[in-house]
Amino acid sequence: MPFLIVLLLFASLGLAQERPMEPLDLLQLETLGETAVSPDAKWLLYAKSELDWKKGKRTTNLFLAPMSGGASRQMTFGLDHDELSLDWAKDSSAFFYLSDRDGSKKQLYRMPVDGGEAVKLTSEKVDVRDYAPSEDGRWLVYRTGPAAGRVLEILDLRDPGAKPRQLTDGPYGVLVWKWHPDSSGVLYSSPTEDETVSRVRGERGFNVRVNDEEKGPRVLRFADAASGQTREVAQLGEWALDTMEPAPDGKLWALDMTPRGRYSTDWDQELHLLDLPEAKITRLTDNHQNEGDVRFSPDGRWLAYSGPDEAEQYRAQRVFLARLPSGETRELAADWPYDAAIDAWAKNGKSILFTTTVGLNRQLYRLPLDGADPEPLSSGDQMLNFSHDRESGALLVRRTTPDEPAELYAASWDAPGDASRWVKLTSTAEKLDELALGAYEPFRWTSSDGKQVEGVLVKPVGYEEGRRYPLIVQVHGGPAGTSTNAFSGSWSTYAHVWAGRGYLVFQPNYRGSSGYGEDFRRAIAGDYFRQGFDDIMTGVDALIERGLADPDKLGHMGWSAGGHWSNWALTHTDRFKAIATGAGAVNWMSMWAQSDMQINREFYFMGKPYENREHYLEVSPIAYIENAKTPTLIFCGTADPRVPAPQSRELYMSLKNLGVPAEYIEFPGQGHGLTNPRYELVKMEAELAWFDKWINGKQEWLDWKKLLATIPQ
Repeated sequence: MPFLIVLLLFASLGLAQERPMEPLDLLQLETLGETAVSPDAKWLLYAKSELDWKKGKRTTNLFLAPMSGGASRQMTFGLDHDELSLDWAKDSSAFFYLSDRDGSKKQLYRMPVDGGEAVKLTSEKVDVRDYAPSEDGRWLVYRTGPAAGRVLEILDLRDPGAKPRQLTDGPYGVLVWKWHPDSSGVLYSSPTEDETVSRVRGERGFNVRVNDEEKGPRVLRFADAASGQTREVAQLGEWALDTMEPAPDGKLWALDMTPRGRYSTDWDQELHLLDLPEAKITRLTDNHQNEGDVRFSPDGRWLAYSGPDEAEQYRAQRVFLARLPSGETRELAADWPYDAAIDAWAKNGKSILFTTTVGLNRQLYRLPLDGADPEPLSSGDQMLNFSHDRESGALLVRRTTPDEPAELYAASWDAPGDASRWVKLTSTAEKLDELALGAYEPFRWTSSDGKQVEGVLVKPVGYEEGRRYPLIVQVHGGPAGTSTNAFSGSWSTYAHVWAGRGYLVFQPNYRGSSGYGEDFRRAIAGDYFRQGFDDIMTGVDALIERGLADPDKLGHMGWSAGGHWSNWALTHTDRFKAIATGAGAVNWMSMWAQSDMQINREFYFMGKPYENREHYLEVSPIAYIENAKTPTLIFCGTADPRVPAPQSRELYMSLKNLGVPAEYIEFPGQGHGLTNPRYELVKMEAELAWFDKWINGKQEWLDWKKLLATIPQ
């Protein structure tokens, strides 16, 4: 009997070690970064970052993990520098990376796999921007120099004492570049003199911005690695090169390019084929949308790429197959309602592997080339991303679940979706062992029009059946985003922190969300808020009807499009006791011109504001601002180009003058998302305190002294 008591005591002590997650815990979790597999497929090199409060950012170190499984080995150390841009020597004996460890400029380093001190390969006066070794392992090229004239430098890796040699010259610089597969040289795009002059203008203190400035044509050139001679390949005319991909033999190149007309937008990105021996460029697509995931088949006979099949917003991503060299194209799985993409060609070249989100999960699919629908290869509550390292042949899986942040696994080609056969390569979640997490589950309900809708429900830590809980409605952004079975590790939602504070968290996938087919995603065009808002509110009603949510303790929050919905809720219901809105729009008439993006608004609101004035006003929360009664907390970044700060200021000024309780926090220099950890902490703590005040009756709002005391110095 005494022995049993001791066992029970130890068990209770183990349980007592778990405590609710706090915002600081979330920020201090380690996160995975870049990865690179050695050419011999024996090692995974990966970056892992942790928070450095002194520098106000995450700092990164490098680790080596055996691809067969086992403990990782830390290769770089320190909290005062970053390591990034990982690659391998072709014989797998060493790896390369960029680091600012030796001062403020990023330089190129080489480190042996068996350890030892890193060897510094460059001593440039400005950052090394990027680099790549040649396929034969003889050369390494890197890009450096001022913005107005970046050049390529080349190193002979056979000679340990070799000094860099400038490979390109001329005043115009290098923009996009890539090695030829046969290692003979580098193909690169170069700007014109007009563009160079505009860059020099800024460097010399003439910091004026000429909007939509006239731009001259760019040119494609080839630099020979051995001789250093350069030659012009082709004029790109009114196109700017974004990315390029060579066929295995290097004769054909896929060029993804954006038109450079004075008033062109980045949304119109078209695919071209370059016949390098003939120096001839042929346009392959003409749908005025973005193409991506460009992959040549292993035998070089086919080019696969993804993109929408029509020149309209939010059509499903499709996979297209172009026969080479003719460019004759056909669409695969044309009737499949979900997004398709390309992560890798199968080894035999007879199918394509890709991951996509369907409902709450992101799974792996095999897409046959005969036009049949994709076949699911994985299952479970998870979000997967696959990557294929073409040199080593390795398949990597990045997996996250509701209770586990992203980790890396090695998968096998014969059963890539079988998680029981994956080899775990990383472990970044040890700090979670002491934390109690909320429990995820799918939640489904019927909306006002009879449509079944679903979302994620996160139950409070220590949840008790039959008890009602205060509810936080978290509306995702996009609006074509999705709430999923991924670990909630972001400052924007942090569901496990809310669960630790005793809240029920509801993340609805309302009409307009991705993961439920093309029609569902496009359903809010011309009716932006009405049906989606019904989806959200009927979900709240269902939670109340099923005895889960306390109807007198409801809160609503969101960022970006989630902020738009918060502003709509503010002006269309008084059921919420508190609202938090981040980077949300209130006036679509002014927002159209203030934002860096117009094409999406024109899709949702059926034209430009001067073409459809009444509708733009009809869907603007500011038109109903006199209905606002709910205490509202407002956030925005002062440098947000997507939903600029005037939108938040307009809301705050209106609420202040109407006498509605409101607080407004601006984050200096932050864009559409927060990147400064201090600001991320403020956002979370302010939000938690706001809902505690207005939902749970806490007297004070934000205790700044307490907040400042929590930050390590």
